[in-house]
Amino acid sequence: MPQSESRIEPRVARFPTFELALPEWVESFVPPADHVYATAQERMRLAIDLSRQNIEQGTGGPFGAAVFDLDTGRLVAPGVNVVVSSGWSGAHGEMVAYAIAQRILGSHDLGGEGLARHELVTSCEPCSMCFGATPWAGIKRLVCGATEVDARAIGFDEGPKPANWVQALEERGIEVIEGILREDASQVLRDYATRGGAIYNGRLGQ
Repeated sequence: MPQSESRIEPRVARFPTFELALPEWVESFVPPADHVYATAQERMRLAIDLSRQNIEQGTGGPFGAAVFDLDTGRLVAPGVNVVVSSGWSGAHGEMVAYAIAQRILGSHDLGGEGLARHELVTSCEPCSMCFGATPWAGIKRLVCGATEVDARAIGFDEGPKPANWVQALEERGIEVIEGILREDASQVLRDYATRGGAIYNGRLGQ
């Protein structure tokens, strides 16, 4: 190599690119795109099935969620908890469903101008983080299965959520429905704990 030539070393990024992806099994697990989920129970059944499959496949925690088009009953985006596999504490099922739906629709606001009305169905009542994200996600309705009490019973820390969280969301125009198929959803939590699944929590300020 001539002395005048200098070798250009490839630039190594100081900060890595962050990518969030659903586990591979999700694509074939959910029904075809034209499938209609006619009732809240049917939509919750999908969220619960996602939560159970997530622990069966060993891809994450016992939480599933999905964003639906409220007017057509069709699935927009599924979500499962991938906190441990992604290395990101924010990768809760609800947050993943929001992120995927927003990417699909090309908007950070699921209630934006020209978009349909959307709802989030989650196998467990949102923790403090997911509660906080919900008003900014743009959904019109939140449907919950298991409760915070059920999640705490197996050791999960749900964070400092206000006691009047339902009222707080409804004051922002978000309808909240609780307890849909609660027993089925909470059974997934108990099964996860029985299997010795990782109970990951914040540091609680210590």
